[in-house]
Amino acid sequence: MDYQYPISHLWSTEEIVDVIHFFQSIEKAYEKGIEKSSLIEAYRRFKEIVPGKADEKNICNEFEEVSGYSAYNVVQKMKQAAPGETIRL
Repeated sequence: MDYQYPISHLWSTEEIVDVIHFFQSIEKAYEKGIEKSSLIEAYRRFKEIVPGKADEKNICNEFEEVSGYSAYNVVQKMKQAAPGETIRL
């Protein structure tokens, strides 16, 4: 990883850690796969921190620009996956 995660200076340390965990879950979906339940948990926490759709889109677009990984595509696949399925892109 040769990039920085998009974070807000308004977030607490715990929130920053949780947002980074979500983006690491996105990376994991691309690199080796992640269980749907783990991804759902990370995404739910991310949405608690970033509840607005516009903010979510901006932060995820920033992440995609620096990493090449699309959080949108991973989340869409997660929503379509069966319980217990491994999400891979």
